[in-house]
Amino acid sequence: MAKIVVIGGTGLIGSKVVAKLTAHGHEAVAASPNTGVNSLTGEGLAEALEGASTVVDVSNSPSFAPDDVIEFFTTSTRNLLAAERAAGVTHHVALTIVGTNRPQNIPYFAAKVAQEELIRESGIAYSLVHATQFFEFVGSIADISTTDGTVVLPGALIQPIAAEDVATAVARAAAGDPTGDVEIAGPEAFGMDEFARRALTFRGDPRTVVRDDSAPYYGAQIEERTLIPVEGAHIFETTLEEWLPANPPRA
Repeated sequence: MAKIVVIGGTGLIGSKVVAKLTAHGHEAVAASPNTGVNSLTGEGLAEALEGASTVVDVSNSPSFAPDDVIEFFTTSTRNLLAAERAAGVTHHVALTIVGTNRPQNIPYFAAKVAQEELIRESGIAYSLVHATQFFEFVGSIADISTTDGTVVLPGALIQPIAAEDVATAVARAAAGDPTGDVEIAGPEAFGMDEFARRALTFRGDPRTVVRDDSAPYYGAQIEERTLIPVEGAHIFETTLEEWLPANPPRA
């Protein structure tokens, strides 16, 4: 079994990936600033990657400001790839987003595109797991789209996925051979406004959800199909109705 280092291994997805890989007999190392490994500064990378065959990057920028997010993903990825070359790592796995290869003007997506380009050009065999939006972010999407008690969101299609299923896909990629680009998604596509409406209604949230196709998504306009997968994506089974009862909103 392989030594697999998970950058961002103490976060929402990373902790689940570490648990899944460990359960299957791999030596999975959770690497994050909490464990003394910082991909942004390079601290602890050489030591963490010693003897590793695979590196999984599920880290995320602490700030979503346009300049901050692109600085994080480009600097962090360059540091990781350099450390991987020095350590003889043969497989780089990164979690990214469905829609990065389509026209859009979302700063976060632009940062992920820059990250993907660095990985593709690195010479290290890779797997890029493109995921749709997570169920887990429905609350924050509603919050940033709320004005005076009304949630305003576009009807652009979304096909969200459970974080548990994302972790399964990433762990499978890490344990297997490099596959290049793959897309993963949940089983249902519905309008972004409907996504928020269903979740808020189930949770007894009094806010009204209104559809406005000119409303922004994380500060940018999106097309109807930017956020849903293309044909051939790996579809996971967890539905929103199954996920909601087991995942109450954070206090």
